[in-house]
Amino acid sequence: MAHSVYDRTIAFAGLCQAVKLVQKVAKDGHCDPEALETSLNSIIVTDPSNTLEIFGNESQLRTGLQAMTSIDSSPSSNELTRYLMSVLVLERKLASRRDSMQQLGDRIDTAKRQVGHFELMDDQMISNLASIYLDIISPLGPRIQVTGTPAQLQQQNVQHKVRALLLAAIRAAVLWRQVGGKRRHLIFGRKQMTEQAKILLARS
Repeated sequence: MAHSVYDRTIAFAGLCQAVKLVQKVAKDGHCDPEALETSLNSIIVTDPSNTLEIFGNESQLRTGLQAMTSIDSSPSSNELTRYLMSVLVLERKLASRRDSMQQLGDRIDTAKRQVGHFELMDDQMISNLASIYLDIISPLGPRIQVTGTPAQLQQQNVQHKVRALLLAAIRAAVLWRQVGGKRRHLIFGRKQMTEQAKILLARS
């Protein structure tokens, strides 16, 4: 895949979107259904011809692009940054474990076949995606501490959505590495990605 600022911005917007939705679901028990579907669908797009194809189109990443442009100014940005860093740490652990990568690939292939029987947004399908995260990613540690409304976080369907979205975040983090994303880009190249995100927002 291409290693351009555009590609890194798209991948990082996918990561930001998934964790932003984790925040929203953990707090309110629900989130924008179109943004949710975009994030969950990205998990099962495993052979794209380009980076954007994983998410559909630029407008479907609006939530993630907005999160990117406000990451230093919004009150909830510290929590968002914590989630982002935690996901990137987990992605590195995953990348170092060939056995876990193999298991993940097999489970995602199974999920792709299941989409033939269930709608992606069905509770059963979201539960299936959540179980992939719980079985393969979570044991790699350290576990991501999700904060939100206790009454919401106790609900099973909310737990499933959160874990499915964390799996989508891991998928976006893997993509970000594949298109050349490195830790230094978060420190020295973030302004460039933020400017690109603003351009994409203006036309989406």
